[in-house]
Amino acid sequence: MNIRLSDHFTYGRLLRFTFPSVIMLVFTSIYGVVDGFFVSNFAGKTPFAAVNFIMPLLMILGCAGFMFGTGGGALIAKTLGEGKREKANELFSLIVYTSIICGVVLAVFGFVCIRPVASLMGAEGRLLSDSVRYGWIVLLALPFYVLQFEFQCLFATAEKPKLGLYVTVASGVTNIVLDALFVAVFHWGMEGAAAATAFSQFVGGVVPLVYFGRNNGSLLRLVRLRGRPDTRALVRTCTNGSSELMSNISMSLVGVSAVLMFAAGQLLAGPLSYLFVGYDPGLTALTVRGFRFFSCSFLCSGFAIFGSSFFTALGDGLTSALISFLRTLVFESAAVLIFPILWGIDGIWMSIVAAEILAAGVTFLFLAGKKKRYGY
Repeated sequence: MNIRLSDHFTYGRLLRFTFPSVIMLVFTSIYGVVDGFFVSNFAGKTPFAAVNFIMPLLMILGCAGFMFGTGGGALIAKTLGEGKREKANELFSLIVYTSIICGVVLAVFGFVCIRPVASLMGAEGRLLSDSVRYGWIVLLALPFYVLQFEFQCLFATAEKPKLGLYVTVASGVTNIVLDALFVAVFHWGMEGAAAATAFSQFVGGVVPLVYFGRNNGSLLRLVRLRGRPDTRALVRTCTNGSSELMSNISMSLVGVSAVLMFAAGQLLAGPLSYLFVGYDPGLTALTVRGFRFFSCSFLCSGFAIFGSSFFTALGDGLTSALISFLRTLVFESAAVLIFPILWGIDGIWMSIVAAEILAAGVTFLFLAGKKKRYGY
């Protein structure tokens, strides 16, 4: 049975509706993991370090798609709820076309800036050259990566989350198969892993573009824009958020998921570390210890992420930005500078945990303080 955004959500209904989106995010996150596995085992430690070193920068550029997808999804859903389907399709098309242009601009920016940014982050010698080569290849597909991130959100808005899941699984499988072929069989090393990732992102971006570009069974399709685009709607897209539902159900699910993720992190730290760096006992031991420290952050991280998205959905961009700013740039930066002085390398992992605890505390304070204003 299809679930609509206008339905009343129970625990079961909310889980059924969001589960495909959760799996989509998991498959999107495997790019670096799969590349890392093949590069580490078939190309060596330095290329493996390069992949992990530069991947966060590539994901930051690609996450522009989340900005368009989450904010645009909220705005489109609101327009559909008002019965203005034609306008919703125009907004949908404006958001998609703009994100393509944005993806191209970000790719050019990445090509120009990736070397100085990597150098500024501390890379030098072979690590620097490997990071730049890997990044340049993946950046060729950045516009499609932006589209893939965006459509992960918009498939749910179009009430087709399962279709979005199928597209993302196809993209993830493409990455796994091509990694095995390019790296393990052809021995193309780190460059082969980058090419596999670029091809899989192409699949994840183009297939939805083709689907929405023709008549389909969803609520949305791409149309030709008529007249002057509504740039005010585009601005609201960047300031609207991803969480349209706020309830005790959602917070409870975040809490349960946090405990499950923490437990999984503790149990799987050994096997996963061995899978990637089992050839080096010292590195394996260090990775297991860091993994277990880091997994403690899962207990709190979901609340800050949810809170930031929730306030953005309410149009309270200042509160949302403040939560994100404190979580990433203030709490984490301060902790990572102070904790290693006190506890050495363990302090690096502990800094992430401390930042998430503080961010969750701030989020709950904002939720309590603004409850009367928004009536949730």
